[in-house]
Amino acid sequence: MKTLSAFYIFLLCTTIMVAQKKMDRKLKALNNETIPYIQVSEAVAKDSLVFLDTRKLEEFKISHLEQALWVGYDQFDAQHLQNAIPNLETPIVVYCSIGVRSEDIGEKLQEMGYTNIQNLYGGIFKWKNSGYPVFDTEGNETEKVHAYNRLWGKLLEKGEKIYE
Repeated sequence: MKTLSAFYIFLLCTTIMVAQKKMDRKLKALNNETIPYIQVSEAVAKDSLVFLDTRKLEEFKISHLEQALWVGYDQFDAQHLQNAIPNLETPIVVYCSIGVRSEDIGEKLQEMGYTNIQNLYGGIFKWKNSGYPVFDTEGNETEKVHAYNRLWGKLLEKGEKIYE
C-alpha cells in the first residue's frame, strides 16, 4: 500500500512539473516580457493590488479572481478603465488564462500612462493550480474555470474545465 501511495505521489508531482514546463515554454514563445511578471505567491501576499481580467466576458462569468475587474481583450475600453482607475500609479495586475492576452492589455495600459503594471505569471490557470480560489459572478467560490480551448486546457490541472 505504501508503494502504491508513493507511486501516486510521484506521478502527481511529475504531472505538475511537466505541465509547468509546458506553461513556461508557451509563455516564453508567445510573450515579449514587456510587462514584468508577478508570481501567484507574490500577488497573494500583497495588499492593494487591482486585478484586471483581460479574458472574454464569457470566461470571466465562469470564474475570476475575487474582486477582479473585467476589462476584456477585444472589448477593452480605455475610457471606461480611466474612469474606474484614475490614479496612474495604482498597482495593477493583469491576467488572462496563462498570461498572453494580459501582456497585450498591459502594454495598452502603459501607453495610457499607467506606471505600476504586472502580468500574473500563468494567469488564472496557475492561480487555480496553486490552490487559490476563484469566484463566479455572484461572488461564490467555484471550481469551474474556463479552459479557453482544449489545447490550453491541458495546462489547467485543478478545477472543473469549462469550454463553452
